[in-house]
Amino acid sequence: MELAVIPVSPVRYEVGDDGVAVITLNRPERRNGWNPEMEHRYFEVLEEADRDPRVRAAVLTGAGKAFCPGVDSARLDKLAGLGLDVSGRRSPARAWALRKPLIAAINGACAGMGLVQALLCDVRFAARGARFTTAFARRGLAGEFGITWLLPRLVGLERASDLLLSGRIFDADEALSLGMVSRVTEPGELLPAARAYAADIAANCSPVSLALIRHQLHADLRHDFAGALGAAYRAMDLAASGPDFREGMDSFLEKRPPRFPGLAADFDPAKATGDGLPEVDLRPEDQLR
Repeated sequence: MELAVIPVSPVRYEVGDDGVAVITLNRPERRNGWNPEMEHRYFEVLEEADRDPRVRAAVLTGAGKAFCPGVDSARLDKLAGLGLDVSGRRSPARAWALRKPLIAAINGACAGMGLVQALLCDVRFAARGARFTTAFARRGLAGEFGITWLLPRLVGLERASDLLLSGRIFDADEALSLGMVSRVTEPGELLPAARAYAADIAANCSPVSLALIRHQLHADLRHDFAGALGAAYRAMDLAASGPDFREGMDSFLEKRPPRFPGLAADFDPAKATGDGLPEVDLRPEDQLR
């Protein structure tokens, strides 16, 4: 009798009792090279984590010794000279629509699309010795998937220009000095440190507050101060009238851990602020028109 072969998922999804989901890019035999199957499953997992009432924060990492070195080199070789076909693909900024904090635990090589996905996370931890590169200029490519917008906002224009124009390799300690990552740990301490950070958020922060603040951080990048202030007033009104604020104050005054309710499945921070993220909703083919 033949045994059924169960395919290995290109992205693993595990949820702990502490409210932290660990999302693992899982093609270690290809150093977690990005391909259509991984992309589809990753965005599917993000949506699953967003709906999962157990999840209050998530950690993104890679299986094996790499985080994600970009598009699988075998696939890039086949695509050379054929032009760009993005039909049916989702926006690479799907991570921004997540209502829960997303922490990157960068365990190894991080480049190209892998770097873009790390930059779309809220906070980045990196293992000492992990190496980074934008890579595009050294492969004859343009700055892809919005990295020329993301990177300057994290590290400044001159530093972003250096990294994008040279395509040079830099390590985790330099990434820390540039402000690209906020913490560097020894390799064996990376995932526990990122998980502990996420677990503290899960235990002590309001899910409604997290959804609102994460949305505000991204939406406000498109605004002047007056626009951001107007959206903040609308968010403040909703938060102040909700049960999480009452629980936050009661737990503080009673000197006990908070017991915030889970995030309602239909809670939409964009409706609360009146400020959507249209660039996340667009598919790449819409952006090319």
